[in-house]
Amino acid sequence: MREFDEEELRASLKVVYYGPALSGKTTNLMYLHERLPADRRGDLLTLDTYEDRTLFFDLLPFYMRTPSGLRLKVKVYTVPGQVRYDATRKAGLPRADGIVFVADSILGQQRNNAESFANLENNCRSVGIDLSKVPLVVQFNKRDLADVVPEEDARHVWASAGVPVVFASALYGKGVVKTFHEIMRRTYRSCERTLRLMERHGLSEEMFMDGLGLSDE
Repeated sequence: MREFDEEELRASLKVVYYGPALSGKTTNLMYLHERLPADRRGDLLTLDTYEDRTLFFDLLPFYMRTPSGLRLKVKVYTVPGQVRYDATRKAGLPRADGIVFVADSILGQQRNNAESFANLENNCRSVGIDLSKVPLVVQFNKRDLADVVPEEDARHVWASAGVPVVFASALYGKGVVKTFHEIMRRTYRSCERTLRLMERHGLSEEMFMDGLGLSDE
């Protein structure tokens, strides 16, 4: 899944924000980009479509260097939520090391959430990703609005699958960093099992999280 060049001691991790249109994926990334130290982020690049936007940026563009000399970079993407751009959504998934599903908390949008997640599952299968083996975090966004799904109901739906749920209001920056930290911790642990980041490169989870340069909210 991940990009890893053992000879050059260089690796890139890719995190994708997925979800229905207007759920807040773009707002999440824009807030993260603003909070990150300028020397640890790349440019925020946008691919405009008719009704939606795809954003991506490199985190740590000059890499986080581990004690072994491994240079590690994180790439963060969104994909468009509109159904008409399904090919673009699918194209953003290959080599994903972690996925954040941004759900819309509004009660009237739960069918769209379900359809979007089913689309995520289908697109993962089509590009050879086993979603059950990729770190996944679900964010219920727009908690600042009225008529939203109760927290206990949202947790109940995902508890049996062991998927963490974060409640957020990305417009006001609430829950955005928490969501990002949760997916990065899980992504680190997944990579640790295969790349042995601590044993071979001296990179502990604490060092990795500190190296991101993004403090808790």
